Amino acid sequence: MNGVRGGTVSEELLREGVAWLVRIIEAAGAVVIGAGALTAFGLFLVAVVRRDTTGFVRVRLLLGRFLALGLEFQLASDVLTTAVAPTFEEIGKLAAIAAIRTGLNYFLAREIKAERLELEQGGTASGSAPPP
Repeated sequence: MNGVRGGTVSEELLREGVAWLVRIIEAAGAVVIGAGALTAFGLFLVAVVRRDTTGFVRVRLLLGRFLALGLEFQLASDVLTTAVAPTFEEIGKLAAIAAIRTGLNYFLAREIKAERLELEQGGTASGSAPPP
């Protein structure tokens, strides 16, 4: 029994199921990044009002964590996009996207680690603010 585009009905159902899953995972990534941005912005406003310079480091650390998690969701959706009978063009696009997102995650992780160390060092010094 052949379906649309020369594939079987079960293959077409699999493609549709994966397409829905991709949309859900992309939406989850967007929600994570959006929630992180809104939360970080709220904490930023609080830090500005309080004139708390260490608060900025905490905001950057929090936002970096949300961004890293959101990027992981986005990468997962990209992998799923090419899960069912990928073409060489789709594989090439996935490789490029994966490389970019992996690079972003790597640098975000480094930044988070540096911010965490700065926060810990700033917390041990008696009231001294970390450098800008």
